Amino acid sequence: MRVALVTPFAWSQPHDVNEHVAVLAGELRRRGHSVTVLAPSNRAADLAAGRRALLGSFDEPPELIAIGPAVPISRRSRMGVPVGVRASLSLALARGQFDVVHGFEPGLPSLSYLALRDSAALTAATFFSPDRLGYPPGRAQRERLLARVDALLATSQEVAEAAAARFPGRYELVPHGIDPELFAPAEKRRLVVMEWRQIERPLLRALVRELAQQAGWELVLLRTRIPASRPAVSPRLRGRMRVRTARTGATRAELLRAASIFVPAAEGLRRLVAEAQTAGVAIAAPPGRAEQPELAAAETARMIEDEGFRERRAAESLEAAKTQTAEALADGVEDVYERLASRRRSHAARPPLEAREWIVADLHLHTSWSHDCSIGVDELLDQAEAKGLGAIAVTDHNVFGGALEAVERARGRRLVVIPGEEVKTADQGEVIGLFLREEIPRGMSFGDTVAAIRAQGGLVYLPHPFDRLHAIPEPATLHRHLSEIDVLEVYNARLLFEAYNDEALRFARKYNLTPGAGSDAHVLAGVGTGAVRLRRFSGPEEFLVSLHDAEVLRRPKSLVYLQGLKWVAQAKERVR
Repeated sequence: MRVALVTPFAWSQPHDVNEHVAVLAGELRRRGHSVTVLAPSNRAADLAAGRRALLGSFDEPPELIAIGPAVPISRRSRMGVPVGVRASLSLALARGQFDVVHGFEPGLPSLSYLALRDSAALTAATFFSPDRLGYPPGRAQRERLLARVDALLATSQEVAEAAAARFPGRYELVPHGIDPELFAPAEKRRLVVMEWRQIERPLLRALVRELAQQAGWELVLLRTRIPASRPAVSPRLRGRMRVRTARTGATRAELLRAASIFVPAAEGLRRLVAEAQTAGVAIAAPPGRAEQPELAAAETARMIEDEGFRERRAAESLEAAKTQTAEALADGVEDVYERLASRRRSHAARPPLEAREWIVADLHLHTSWSHDCSIGVDELLDQAEAKGLGAIAVTDHNVFGGALEAVERARGRRLVVIPGEEVKTADQGEVIGLFLREEIPRGMSFGDTVAAIRAQGGLVYLPHPFDRLHAIPEPATLHRHLSEIDVLEVYNARLLFEAYNDEALRFARKYNLTPGAGSDAHVLAGVGTGAVRLRRFSGPEEFLVSLHDAEVLRRPKSLVYLQGLKWVAQAKERVR
């Protein structure tokens, strides 16, 4: 499997997210996958190698492609990704032909957000911190991103809950991915390690008071972020207190392996806690510590005085560390990738309809049976034949009488009429049923509506699935019912913004869904402005076989003109 891991943080600088990505990439490669890391970098050698890689052969994708120089990013950042970097990312995604694109911290304005938004591959997103969830700002942009992300991952339940408030969906928890050999416990010293943050001064004061009463115990303040203030050494712990800067796992490992107690910062690196657990360190992080720092200091004192209590906590750490290994991370992510791959529709081999003539079909039409249309059934049939159509689908809003009438009136004509209905669901937009036998009531759930269509032997046709000017299914609903969608409308001639059609086409290609097209005409002039060219068919099975290899035809007319005709017709109806 070809996988792209996209990180927003400079590969040339230490970062907890990059450590996670590096561990995951290494484990996946060990299992036989082809993994390419796409990342910014400020290292000249990385940038030069990245340019060569983008211009070279992708038969064997490189392990790292430095897309461009890193720019400062945060959830409050207004700085966009440079145009040249965007172009390099698009080239890498296009040439890499990745099966999965996995973005990390996409809630930031960065490469990972752009990769998930623009990739045509299956996608996964991993969130690490609630503090990196400010992008994109607009609801429509977030919904568009969610529609393109197939799997949502988080490194803790806390992060999952915070991410779900901004990006709703079902989250799976994944480990941080810690190397158990690198952090294997060593002989423990009388050493307390505290992760230092500027806001942790009250905790430090409380901890110094406790340690001042404990002879022989040392305190190390661990700085993991630069720039960060450097705390002064307390005179009360002179000779027993020092400050260390360690921004990578490799530099932290030696210290943590020998430590007996670790006091994490309230807003510190979550990965650091997993590293301390793997090193067999007792963790002093009691509930309520953020509001009352003295609680952590008191628990530290208890661990110092009660060796049995400290050893039990250390054993708990080692037990928890078993779920945080690099191997566990790769197991979970590999399972996600395999489940995503199964989402792609595989079409059963059926004999082609090569001997049949080619016809043009408009798969989304309305008659006067719809509340917002004044086209008579006979007028529609005559207009369809005049436009050279060989088949039409009559899909009136929440009524089936127009379709039945059209089928009856079309007897003796060459024109094929597919009886259908455009059904309004309770809260998830509309679903069209094709080849129906009877009317389906409006107002049911999306799933129940789909089930009612299938109960009649009909086909599920999803119209204008991304037209955000109307009610549409939520991304989670689309993903949940992917296997039940027979046809996805990739071109609707009445959409105001062509980008909505483009998004539908991208979605259909991504999951290998059968594409459809229709005019959604409510006036005669609109008939045939959206259609497909396919082999003549008989019944729903042959229709799907023929539609799978059909050509989408775009015959746009002025939307203002067509909408104006619709409004005039509706006004005449009201006058009557």
